[in-house]
Amino acid sequence: MSDSRNSVLGELAADAALERSDFLAQATEQLRRFLDANRDRIAELGGLTLIDDDPDYLSIAPDLSFRSRSRYLDEETGEWVSDTEVIETAAELIELYNPADVYAAFAEAAREAAGMPEEPTATEDLLEVAGVAPEETLGVGDDAYAGAADAWAAGRSVADAPATELEAARSLYDLALSFQDRSQRAEARLFEQFEEAAGPIAPLLGELVIVDDDDERLVMTGEGALRAQVVPEEAQDEWRPLTSAEDLVEFYDPTDVFGDLADAVAEGWPEVAPETARAADAVDDGLHAPDEDDEGGDDEGGDDEGGDGDGDDGDGDEPA
Repeated sequence: MSDSRNSVLGELAADAALERSDFLAQATEQLRRFLDANRDRIAELGGLTLIDDDPDYLSIAPDLSFRSRSRYLDEETGEWVSDTEVIETAAELIELYNPADVYAAFAEAAREAAGMPEEPTATEDLLEVAGVAPEETLGVGDDAYAGAADAWAAGRSVADAPATELEAARSLYDLALSFQDRSQRAEARLFEQFEEAAGPIAPLLGELVIVDDDDERLVMTGEGALRAQVVPEEAQDEWRPLTSAEDLVEFYDPTDVFGDLADAVAEGWPEVAPETARAADAVDDGLHAPDEDDEGGDDEGGDDEGGDGDGDDGDGDEPA
């Protein structure tokens, strides 16, 4: 029975890893298309600041490269450290940011640049801003929404190219909203596809806890469904149940969910992911292994207190 359970868990972990890889590939290609379609607009605007919430910062340059800044606590020094990096590809950005948040940031930045009112949230408002009549909407389905977004982008002919900075900002705002909606629907469908694939596996495992914190709890049920409860920021005294894929994408990125699920399985049953366990052991050994060149005194990490490895009198950089 133990071998059978481990086999099932291994299949679940592998399936979650595949779904994560597939999502990253799809999201990356979608973001590339969005950036290519708006290359001229972004260049005309001279780039955009997408996120500017200290300490988080994200901007896009006219050449479509991104600048990101984050802050983290250095456990060795106990000090906060700011880290700024250049993100040159869509693939790198998708690894770091939720695609829906990226499109929302484009929409918000364009809205502010154009002096528009606050971003609409209701479906009717989104349609009105995008200039889409209710009778022009489509039924549920990835292909339908993908076709609508592609048709919208294809319809932006040379004659429709913005003549002013304000027109460029309005066009980018509309397009970002449409891609944000498309991204959220694609993510919801990805959750649904995973639940379908996990359905035959889950009954042998029972409920698996993916996240269990003070303000959130995410599990995979014995039927393979992803269910969660969260405490929203706007309602700190009540739990909100998330019982559908559409609910989940409001709070969770599929990439994180599938990764956390695979990690939870690997942590509970290391034998189903031996390569992960070996990698973790190797990292741990590397952190604690002695420096073979300590006695030489000429290499980094030598015995000289305060030395910088150059053989000076100790006036170099202090050790981390």
